[in-house]
Amino acid sequence: MNGFWERLVFAFRCFFSILFHAEIPNDIAEKALKGPGTAPQAPAAQTASNARLKEAERPAPEAFDRAIQMLALLQRDGRLIDFLTENISAYPDTQLGAAVRTIHDTCRQVLDQYVKLEPILDSEEDQPVTVQAGFDPAAIKLIGNVAGEPPVRGMLRHKGWRVREANLPPLPQAAGRMVVAPAEVELS
Repeated sequence: MNGFWERLVFAFRCFFSILFHAEIPNDIAEKALKGPGTAPQAPAAQTASNARLKEAERPAPEAFDRAIQMLALLQRDGRLIDFLTENISAYPDTQLGAAVRTIHDTCRQVLDQYVKLEPILDSEEDQPVTVQAGFDPAAIKLIGNVAGEPPVRGMLRHKGWRVREANLPPLPQAAGRMVVAPAEVELS
């Protein structure tokens, strides 16, 4: 798989894993963190750490419903779920490129309409930044050769995103909250 398609698949997997499980898939995190001076975390320590994170950050029932609602909006307007569940291996890259452009545009419009995002660090990626003492570890993740106390200087690899504002429509009542996309039956 070439770099673009691999990054696209990773992006979708990370998005849905964070949305539903509040964590990045381990295989993607390990691949992203591999580099000089990076010591992989021991599996037992990683599992214990993930379990503590999951316990501390269990979403409230409405948060779960809102995650499903966001998926429903991305499906309704951008057909994102249809695209992700389709076997795309038979399609040529040019045809996929056109489909991805359309899906990207419509899903971006959904985000622009319902969720206002802002970068956590408003600096250029691959440029030096200083992380001050007292930083929020949920907002800034130190990677690589992590040693010493802040302030620390490093290279910005990803500026991060946070939700500044969310304007989601009212949730559907009861049973409809678990529906991402209704089945469509055409009658003749």
